[in-house]
Amino acid sequence: MTTRLIRHALDREQIVKKSRFVATAGPVGDETEARAFIEAHSDPSANHNCWAWRVGQTYRFNDAGEPSGTAGKPILQAIDGQAIDRVAVVVTRWFGGILLGSGGLMRAYGGTAAMCLRDAETIPFVETVSGTVVCNFSDAALVHARLSALAQVQTLDQTFLAEGVQMVLSVEKDAAATITRLVSDLTSGRAHIAWPDAGADPAMP
Repeated sequence: MTTRLIRHALDREQIVKKSRFVATAGPVGDETEARAFIEAHSDPSANHNCWAWRVGQTYRFNDAGEPSGTAGKPILQAIDGQAIDRVAVVVTRWFGGILLGSGGLMRAYGGTAAMCLRDAETIPFVETVSGTVVCNFSDAALVHARLSALAQVQTLDQTFLAEGVQMVLSVEKDAAATITRLVSDLTSGRAHIAWPDAGADPAMP
C-alpha cells in the first residue's frame, strides 16, 4: 500500500453507547509538531484525550487514563492501517455512563480514528533528499535549465561563489543517482554534487 500524507486537519464524531468520541487528525512534520497538535486538540472538559502519532519510523501513543492497550495503540493501528505518515490523531471521549469493556473501547477508539483518516484528503508521500551542486560559471545556466525542467527536482537556492555557482536542491530520493549522472554528463565531470541527507553519495556509479 502506498504511504500517503493528509493535506489538512479534520475531525469526525461518533456516539458509541452514549459515549461521544471525536477524532481529530492533522499533518505533522516531527515530534515537536505532533506534541503541539495533541495539546491544541485535547479538550480539558472531556474524560479522556487519547492519541497517537507517526513520523517515519518514529511513533508514540497514549491511553490517557483508559485501560492499557485500549485506546492509544488502536489509534496507531488505524494510522498504519490507512498507510498514513507524518500524522497525529487525538480521539477525545466524553463518557456516556455505559461501560464499553476493553474490546468495545478498542473498537471505538480505533474505529473513530480510522473513520476520520478515511475521510481525509491525502497525497502520495514521496521521500526527498537535499543536495548541493557546485559548478563553473560556464556550466551554470545549462545545469540550472535542465534541472528546473525535471519534475523530481526543486531548486531551493542559488548562490554565486568565487569559483562558480552553488545550487541547493530538493530531489526525490529515488532520482538522486540519476541527477548525479546527469549533472556529471552536462559538465563533463567538472561539477561537484553531494547529498548530505542520504549519508554516502548515492552518486557516482
